[in-house]
Amino acid sequence: MDESHTIWIEKYRPVTLAEIVGQDEIVERLQSYVKAGSLPHLLFTGSAGVGKTTAAVALAREFFGEAWNLNFREMNASDERGIDVVRNQIKQFARTSPLGGAEFKILFLDEADALTPDAQAALRRTMESYAQTCRFILSCNYSSKIIDPIQSRCAIYRFRPLDKKAIAAEIDRIARKENLTVNDEAIDAISYIAQGDMRKAINALQGAAILSREITRDMIYAITSTARPDEIEELLSLSLSGDFESAGMTLSRLLHDRGIAPNELINQCYRAIIRRPMDESLRVSLIDQLGITDFRLSEGASSDLQMDALIAQFVMHAKRFGR
Repeated sequence: MDESHTIWIEKYRPVTLAEIVGQDEIVERLQSYVKAGSLPHLLFTGSAGVGKTTAAVALAREFFGEAWNLNFREMNASDERGIDVVRNQIKQFARTSPLGGAEFKILFLDEADALTPDAQAALRRTMESYAQTCRFILSCNYSSKIIDPIQSRCAIYRFRPLDKKAIAAEIDRIARKENLTVNDEAIDAISYIAQGDMRKAINALQGAAILSREITRDMIYAITSTARPDEIEELLSLSLSGDFESAGMTLSRLLHDRGIAPNELINQCYRAIIRRPMDESLRVSLIDQLGITDFRLSEGASSDLQMDALIAQFVMHAKRFGR
């Protein structure tokens, strides 16, 4: 297969625990399981793109070596979330003996928080009954959606969003392998749009690399349909200074000329507001208005009307607080 057409998030996915970046403490603890030759049930929780699936697959590779595929199965609970998938597919895999001289098998259940409560109860019984032959690694975004009996049977690992240093290190590694030139501003832009998600970062890099071997900040923002931080700052400054007309023109340029999604703009405004120096009461009011607009958009309201109304509210709140 021509690797030039391979999706980079798969091409550069770490195959060993040591290659995983930004989760040093978790990696160290998982490596200790490999050294001891023993493994409890595990629960991986955290946002998307932080290494949960990669860690599970790498752990299986290090436990079972070349024959890891024989004793490892990955399932996505969001595909089939009812009790039947537990009673049939999961139970069938768990009850069979491990192959190749291994002491146990590993079943990785991704998006386990999508399972219904009844399915989770059945899964708990399966975990109890076949603990000798199968270890379970559950992955979820929200551990609160996993029932307590399952949580109490697992060692819980909370994967944090990847910091700028980890993302920069991985982008630099890929850039060197692909003969790309990525300047510091471009790395800052990739870190900004990724928000701790390595998949977003790598996809942004690959998208820009299709256009040019020299990656710039503007290319990253353009291909990801993301406003630059200075554009968000301009929008907020105009709104909070009471210049509704100019703020509206800036908003229109971002939404229509640049094609940035309203929800993405709301998210970026939120990130800017929590960092921007301002009166705390004003900050609270602006964030509250962002939440109201986000909810209205999710309910199907007109995006143009709601975004203009958001800017109008920003102007009104700023005047109320004497800006």
